[in-house]
Amino acid sequence: MPTESASRAAGALALLSAMMVAGCGTTEPPAPGTSAAARTTMTLPSASSPVTATLSATPVIDPYAGIPLIDQLEWTTNVDGPRLMVHPTRAGRDTTFPGSDLRAWQEIRSRDPAADAPGMWDQFRCHWEWARLIAPDKPTWNLEPWRPPVGYDATVDAACNPGGPER
Repeated sequence: MPTESASRAAGALALLSAMMVAGCGTTEPPAPGTSAAARTTMTLPSASSPVTATLSATPVIDPYAGIPLIDQLEWTTNVDGPRLMVHPTRAGRDTTFPGSDLRAWQEIRSRDPAADAPGMWDQFRCHWEWARLIAPDKPTWNLEPWRPPVGYDATVDAACNPGGPER
């Protein structure tokens, strides 16, 4: 037969799990280098003292700071027109640090200003946010300036290839 404290601990654990799934909690002031949205504290009542758990969903230190996210860029041409083949580095494939997409895009624009054509940022962001999850080892992310600039949501709806399939 479980003791009262073991039963209370099991109940607190179940409540913590339920709160984490539901996203409940109170926000406390963030620690330096942590956004308020990234840090949530949950306090669970108990007979003797509250149990507190701090969750951090966002890394607070960039593990890839100073490491290139893009290895190389390569312009090619196919039946539809020009294509910029973006070769990400291992760090570019693995990072989840906030703003790393903008840092990678800046690397691309610095290496080749022609990459900053209408619709190319949306194609890149789609690859950064979705293709890395679906095909994490895809050798290149192909950006095509001939594709129509339809906005980010429509680019995602078109599997990063608005205006026609990838060939």
